[in-house]
Amino acid sequence: MNQSADQTAYSENAHATAPPPASFPAAPPYRDPRRKSPLLAAVLSILPGVGQVYVGYYQRGFVHAIVFALLVAFMSLEVEPLMPLIGILIAFFYFYNLVDAWRRASLYNYALEGGTEMELPDDIRVPGFRGTVAGGVTLVLVGLVLLGHTRFGASLDWLEEWWPVAIIAFGAYLGYKALREKTASE
Repeated sequence: MNQSADQTAYSENAHATAPPPASFPAAPPYRDPRRKSPLLAAVLSILPGVGQVYVGYYQRGFVHAIVFALLVAFMSLEVEPLMPLIGILIAFFYFYNLVDAWRRASLYNYALEGGTEMELPDDIRVPGFRGTVAGGVTLVLVGLVLLGHTRFGASLDWLEEWWPVAIIAFGAYLGYKALREKTASE
């Protein structure tokens, strides 16, 4: 009899409402594993260019590293009147590099979420060496001037008076390029 009483009690409980299931916290929203940490990008950019490489902008990262190295190399030329200008350029570029890495990581994440139509870097794309004639000629000339100074002892005192010519030439190039693009679009 004891057994039939247990069966009756069990069948009565089976028809009773079941207790609500244990509640579990909601699953966190899906986090894209391609996301980049803006803070880590900025910290890595303490060495200029590394933050940009972390985000996936390899070419920009290598360009930042090269520009910073060239600015530091110009400091070693010891052209006294240019030292304050070079020092300001180094400080500006250094902080620009940190902000750029943070900003690119933030924009990268925003683009991953569908917030903007921004071109995301291709993970397997490595920097190329496509360039311009003006860039190539400039590098050759700078290299020749520096070689003349280091190998043949040529004085760089003329840079003190003539360095603004580089700014004028760059401005003329930008103006020419803008005019050429304007006439091409018309």
